[in-house]
Amino acid sequence: MKNVNNDGKIIDKKRFPSPSSKIDVYTITYMSGGLKVKGLLAEPKEAGKYDGFLYLRGGIKNVGQVRVARIVQFASEGFVVMAPFYRGNQGGEGNEDFAGDDRQDAFAAYQLLERYEKVQANRIHVFGFSRGGVMALLTAIHFPTVLSVVCWGGVSDMHLTYEERVDLRRMLKRVVGGTPNKVPERYDWRTPLYEVEKIKSPVLLIHGAKDENVSIEHSIRLEKRLKELEKRVESWYFYEFTHYFPPEQNRRTVRRLTEWMKNQ
Repeated sequence: MKNVNNDGKIIDKKRFPSPSSKIDVYTITYMSGGLKVKGLLAEPKEAGKYDGFLYLRGGIKNVGQVRVARIVQFASEGFVVMAPFYRGNQGGEGNEDFAGDDRQDAFAAYQLLERYEKVQANRIHVFGFSRGGVMALLTAIHFPTVLSVVCWGGVSDMHLTYEERVDLRRMLKRVVGGTPNKVPERYDWRTPLYEVEKIKSPVLLIHGAKDENVSIEHSIRLEKRLKELEKRVESWYFYEFTHYFPPEQNRRTVRRLTEWMKNQ
């Protein structure tokens, strides 16, 4: 993975239609490992400095794309939100490889927030949904300055994902380069569970017990490991929900988690 000095540098910024009169939205092209990668940025219109919020999406390619309404929902709670599309998507260069080298796109987006004029210094949070949970944890492992991490229905163990998601095995073999039996080291490298001792920030886990996309076992294993290491971890488990929460509960959980972040 290349480390390039201009990682996080914005090279293009275009206004995008916003569903909120109080939030500006932009499409961003930024540098990541020598590639031009795309993303969305949402910020409150009101002048001032805000906490940064790195939003790491789930899915791959056209599945689980960043939704404008979702990042505006978080920006409306008082954050500057940056959401990478990941390399190879929406006209960006390179190829997404499911928490492989594309982790650099999350790292560079974090660096973008660090230097962004409306972001308060040293107050950047990382949020990952589904596959984005891996990206969020890898970012917190790489940057000890991360203020807090939230994993919502998040993957923590790529071996477990291969085991559970029979429908994803073909994609994983192609993208990762084989099965966990043939190339275990490539799945190890993509499994933040093995490196969480490097995380300095508090971690919040949100998971629906009926989740069939990412089983709650991912959060249970992660919580157990963090507690063994005496890390700060909190879990909100919802026994009646799947991977997707009903709208009202979703809004309530967003308000709760953003309050939790601001208290860190």
